Amino acid sequence: MSTNNIRSVKASEIELKDRLVGVQRVAKVTKGGRTFSFSAIVVVGDENGIVGYGLGKAKEVSEAIAKGIDDAKKSLIKVPVLKGTIPHESEGKFGGGRVYIKPASHGTGVIAGGAMRAVLESAGITDVLAKSKGSSNPHNVVKATIDALANLRDPATVAHHRGVNLSRVFNG
Repeated sequence: MSTNNIRSVKASEIELKDRLVGVQRVAKVTKGGRTFSFSAIVVVGDENGIVGYGLGKAKEVSEAIAKGIDDAKKSLIKVPVLKGTIPHESEGKFGGGRVYIKPASHGTGVIAGGAMRAVLESAGITDVLAKSKGSSNPHNVVKATIDALANLRDPATVAHHRGVNLSRVFNG
């Protein structure tokens, strides 16, 4: 992930909604038998351009989810959302997970699979076309989607970096 485009946000300032992406039961085999615990991957967002993900592990499902939410609040990023969609196409990678997201016209909806859908809806994106290539592991797909969203830049940021007027960015 390129760290220069990630804009960190404080969780205490905003109202976040959480979405559970997946829960796994994990067994540890010991001399006395099996010990079960749970891991949960959670996505939080304010549905207005802020999103983050977290992983929680505990002996109980509810504790794992709570830990995941706390972890997700530590990794929030700001995503540029223009009229319910993204400003441009983007690709994200993490491990074996590859994702491709593309802007869509108003009324299209979120065309994406389970883990990607949770991230995109939590970010407040209402119209987008998305494709997951490679690994379907929810952990890798969520992290690759966050990477793709972190690589997005809005027109004002592009104009500032280039040192030109905002109208020059749109007209080329």
